[in-house]
Amino acid sequence: MEPVISFHFFSKFYHSSLYEFQYLFFAEMKLHCDVEVVNRMLPTFGMKNRGKGARAVLSLGVVKPRSSIYMMICTAKDRAGSKYKLRDNIERFFTSFVEEGKATVRLKEPAVDICLSKAHVNSLKSFLSLVRLADRGSDASSLPLSTLTAVKAKDVEKPKKKLTIVSKKDYPLTSNFPYSLEHLQVSYCKLSRVDMRMLSLKALRKLDLSNNHIKKLPATIGDLSCLAELVLHNNHLESFSEALCLSSLQQTLQHLDLSQNRLQRLPSQFCQLRELINLKLDENKLVWLPLSVGRLSKLRFLSAAHNHLAVLPSDFRKLSLENLDLFGNPFTQPNPLDHSVHLTFPLPLQEIAARTVVNLRKSYGPHLIPAHLCCDLEMAKRCNCGYFCINFYIKTTVRMNLHQVSHTVVLVDDMGGTHAPVQQYFCSLSCYSVFLDKSLQGGVR
Repeated sequence: MEPVISFHFFSKFYHSSLYEFQYLFFAEMKLHCDVEVVNRMLPTFGMKNRGKGARAVLSLGVVKPRSSIYMMICTAKDRAGSKYKLRDNIERFFTSFVEEGKATVRLKEPAVDICLSKAHVNSLKSFLSLVRLADRGSDASSLPLSTLTAVKAKDVEKPKKKLTIVSKKDYPLTSNFPYSLEHLQVSYCKLSRVDMRMLSLKALRKLDLSNNHIKKLPATIGDLSCLAELVLHNNHLESFSEALCLSSLQQTLQHLDLSQNRLQRLPSQFCQLRELINLKLDENKLVWLPLSVGRLSKLRFLSAAHNHLAVLPSDFRKLSLENLDLFGNPFTQPNPLDHSVHLTFPLPLQEIAARTVVNLRKSYGPHLIPAHLCCDLEMAKRCNCGYFCINFYIKTTVRMNLHQVSHTVVLVDDMGGTHAPVQQYFCSLSCYSVFLDKSLQGGVR
């Protein structure tokens, strides 16, 4: 069954003025992609096509002394290029997969199918639109077309996957980053902001901007839908935005390095980055970790050494780590008798209702309760008894051996300790009384 043909993206060009057409030719006369030229006559002679595309540059232009518009396909093996006349010579376009960077142009003479793949989607659409106009008889003599010439070897190289720049003099100012990049490192270039050209690299899996002067991250980093590793070590960051936490990074980001910055806090939404495996927060100014840090269920490596942490959130107990480093934080000595009370008697109706929702429902959302109440429920704290409390509770700190949450623990201090204070919440006075009795009897440490 033949693929469905779609010309919806051609329509806006059908009635273009000459000026618009000229502009498009200036902008989109060349297309970089993989190309396979399939001879439709080969099966007649019992032969098969090799079935493999080659990296190529497609160009539109004229061939002297003729004035007709031609398409030229240049590859590494044929840099001089093969030329195909376009006017009244296109039998069909196949564009079902144009959104994936794929399309096919079927020519009448010679009887070949030009199969395009791995193309930038917008460039492919524009190029096909120009091919369509050429097929319909646009006059080359009235258009600003150049003569087709052989391409340079670098133009038909395989797509570049990795680029490392570690010097300011090597930073590209007049050229773009290769669109095919999957790994980009730009370090020691004194960047004060993220270059917006980087954010158009949709195949990017690793972005390393370490050792720069970046103060703020644009929310559009979250549009890098394949990004699995983000390295921002040794910059001047003062915040990590909520927008990034709620972006597509939720589904892709596995490694995040924010060490040696100026962060004082992380937003509560940070724990929406649930694919995180490795998180580095060393040498910042963090005074606490996110309350719901335990939701990072895939986290295996956590380092937050040399911050200003005095106590760990109660949710910290839910983590299951392979390696934990909290060395050099000014942790307090926990005292069960030192507590703060945030209770009223009787409890407000809203608190009772909120506790009921969290304790009895496995899921909830704005479709069930008001959005602002959902935010409150996100901050729920678990009591020793197993039930949750929201805004009304008693809080104290207890001492926890960090080996309970991590296989390997870097010593917390120079004394060889592996214990740290963890917040503990109680939903009622009776729960706190039970805890206090056990503590005074030596049952809680």
